[in-house]
Amino acid sequence: YQLGPRELDKHSKWPMLLMIHGSCLPELIIPLLFVGAWTTGICLFSRHVHDVGIATTLLTVLGFIVALSLSFRSSTAYERYMEGRRAWTQLTMVSQNLARNIWVNAVEREESAKDDLLSKVTALNLIVAFAQALKHRLRFEPYTHYRDLKDLVGHLDTFANEATELETHRDEDPPTFWESWGDYLAIPMLTSNPRKTIKRARYPLGNLPLEILNHLGVHIHSLIACGCFRANGYQAQALNAILALNDIQANTDRILNTPLPLAYAIAISQLTWVYILILPFQLYSTLGMLAIPGTLLAAYMILGFASIGREIENPFGHDVNDLPLDDFCAQLAVDIDIIAAMAPKDADTFVKSDKNQLMHPLSRSGYEAWSESSVDEIRDALKRK
Repeated sequence: YQLGPRELDKHSKWPMLLMIHGSCLPELIIPLLFVGAWTTGICLFSRHVHDVGIATTLLTVLGFIVALSLSFRSSTAYERYMEGRRAWTQLTMVSQNLARNIWVNAVEREESAKDDLLSKVTALNLIVAFAQALKHRLRFEPYTHYRDLKDLVGHLDTFANEATELETHRDEDPPTFWESWGDYLAIPMLTSNPRKTIKRARYPLGNLPLEILNHLGVHIHSLIACGCFRANGYQAQALNAILALNDIQANTDRILNTPLPLAYAIAISQLTWVYILILPFQLYSTLGMLAIPGTLLAAYMILGFASIGREIENPFGHDVNDLPLDDFCAQLAVDIDIIAAMAPKDADTFVKSDKNQLMHPLSRSGYEAWSESSVDEIRDALKRK
């Protein structure tokens, strides 16, 4: 329930206040139980043994520092999240433009029309394969046997294909009971290493998205060499698109492999926990036993923001709040199929159609009727439109 990015086509009628799916609450169950037990112990000790309450001056000073630290943590994490989204938006745009350029502007020669058509279909499939391969690379899934990838790249000469064929066991067994609950409750000691598949590989894995770009570059070169790309502008657009795809891959790798510096992460974690642990000492003097729910509420807010920052710091994973890369890739594949569904046409087939209501909504007349009008009449109609 709490695994996998949120599906964009799903709609929940629960109010935000009561929603659990996507909430950080499951990850806070154990920390909040610990804080509750700690606060209860402090309050009972202060009530029945010796009052250990302290002045609230420290609360104000540390509260400001904790707020500043969490603000920094959240802002840097959200910036990385938005960088990932921008990179994938650029990937979609560049892929659509490259697919349209190949499909519309690469001419199919009369003597080899069928071969040229199948060649262009192959190029469009490679564009989809690049997006799928990049998604799996960002999720530390280095092989090619995945259902959404294997049929797109099975014919390519790549390191990942060779490694997939040679590996008898790819260390991708389903997570154990303890690993599943460790991920669900965010217990570091029980959480598996997401890079373990790569670390245990016995054969070179290569860089599948980069190798797909190599094949796509070879294909563009062949289109230029055979004269299918007749205009220099189309050639330049195709080559620039490949450069842009390479730039997108480099940017996503940067986002993935450059987390918040460890010193910052450790300091923020230690500071927040010190603040939470001394909170009951400061609240008991004014709230008494009500310091227990007060501390729990403060801990939920503080640890919640810290948890959200950790989760969205890597926007490419399998967490609920990560980017829905599966949906993005599926939509890109649909978009490219839509591009390929239209055979390249002469512009006259739709410009000179009688269904082309040029002066809508002024007139419902088609192209043939307006072609009999003078230029002045057409311009006059445009003014009145």
